[in-house]
Amino acid sequence: MIKIGTALFEACEELERERGISKEVLIASLCDAMVAAYKKHMKLPKEVTNIEAILDEQSGEIGVFSTKLVVDEVEDPDLQITLAEAQEIAEDVEAGDEIKIEVTPEQFGRIAAQSAKQVITQRIREAERNLVLNEFLDKKGTLTTGIIQRVENRNVIVNIGKTDAIMPQKEQIPGEYYKPGNRIRVFVLNVKETTRLPQVIVSHAHAEIVRELFELEVPEIEDGIVEIKSISREAGYRTKIAVWSNDPEVDSVGACIGPRGSRIQTIVSELKNEKIDIVRYSEDPVEYIVNALSPARVVSVDILANDEYAHDAMVVVPDDQLSLAIGREGQNVRLAHKLTNWKIDIKSVSQMEKVEAASFQNYEEPEETEDVEEPDELQQEIEEEMNQQAYDEEDIQSEETVEEEIEE
Repeated sequence: MIKIGTALFEACEELERERGISKEVLIASLCDAMVAAYKKHMKLPKEVTNIEAILDEQSGEIGVFSTKLVVDEVEDPDLQITLAEAQEIAEDVEAGDEIKIEVTPEQFGRIAAQSAKQVITQRIREAERNLVLNEFLDKKGTLTTGIIQRVENRNVIVNIGKTDAIMPQKEQIPGEYYKPGNRIRVFVLNVKETTRLPQVIVSHAHAEIVRELFELEVPEIEDGIVEIKSISREAGYRTKIAVWSNDPEVDSVGACIGPRGSRIQTIVSELKNEKIDIVRYSEDPVEYIVNALSPARVVSVDILANDEYAHDAMVVVPDDQLSLAIGREGQNVRLAHKLTNWKIDIKSVSQMEKVEAASFQNYEEPEETEDVEEPDELQQEIEEEMNQQAYDEEDIQSEETVEEEIEE
C-alpha cells in the first residue's frame, strides 16, 4: 500500500465546494489512474479486468489488488491461486471463493503519481463538462441572469454561472450598449456540445423574454387564468402580445396592465422602454386582426382566403389612419402579421373608392345579338326524348301496317 495522507481528501473536498465535482468522482479517478499505471508498468493488456485499486480513507493508503479464483489446481496463474496459497492470506477461504491479493509494486509511487495526474486532470475536465451540459440543457428555453464579461468580435460574452455564454450580434438589441460588469437577463437559446466545455448561446432579443417577464409580473398568467396566445417582437422597438382569459370575470388586458399600469411599467423598464401593445385574442379572425392593428381604427376587414395554405385579409382604414395602421417602415402591420399569422393588405377608404371606380369603368356591358339562344341541356334532353318517342310511334305504326298487309 502507498501512503498518501489526508491532503488528497482535503483537495477533493475543496474541488467539490468550488467546482461542484463530487469527492467520489475524484477518488474513482485516482483508482482508475492507479490501475492504468499498473497495467502499463507490468505490460498487461488493457483488456485485463481482474485488477483494481482500493483506497482506505481511514489510513490514507492506496494499493493495487488482483482478484483471483481459489482452485485446487492452477491452470492460469494470472486468474487463479491454489487453496494453500490463499489460506496463507485468509484462513477461512475455501475452494471456489475469490480473493483479493495486493500486487502493488515497489517504487511504484512516482509512476502512479505521473499517471494519476493526467487521468485526474482529464476526469476533472469531463466532470465539469458534464455538469455544465446537464445544468444548461435543463435551462434551455428559459430566462436566466448573467454578468457581461466583455465584447469580442461583436459577440457579447456573458457569465451565467459555471460557464461563459455567447450572445451573437443578431441576438442583441440594436443600439443597446453592453457594458462589462452590468447584470443582464438573457434567454438560453441553445447548448452545443464541444470537445471542451459546452457552448451556450443566449439572446437578449428573443420574444420569449417578453413571455417570461409577463409570467413573472402577472400572477394570473402563472396561475393559468390568463393565457399568452402569441408574441411578435422587434427587439428594442416594439412588441405585440395577444392574451386570452379563461375566466369570463377576469379581463386579460387589464390583468397584464395591472393597477395604474404598475405591471406593464415594470416590464417596459426591464426592456429599456420598448413599446408594448397588449392585444385581446379572439377566435374570430376579423376581430383578431382588428385588435392586432391597434392603435389604428379599422373600417372593415374582408377575408380573401382562409384555408390551410393561405390566410389573406383586406383591411380598410380611414384616410387619416393609414400611416398609423402601417406603422413606421411597415412595423405595425408587420408585427400584426406575425402575431395573427394572417397576410394583411391595408388600404385607405379613398384608395378603395378609386379601385372600385376603376373596376366599374373597365366593366363592359355584353353586346345584344339577334341570334336565337341555344336551348339548354335540359331542353335538349326533353326534345330528344320526344323525338325518340315520335320515332318509336312511327315504327309501331309501320309494323302494324305491314302485318295487316300480310294478313290480307
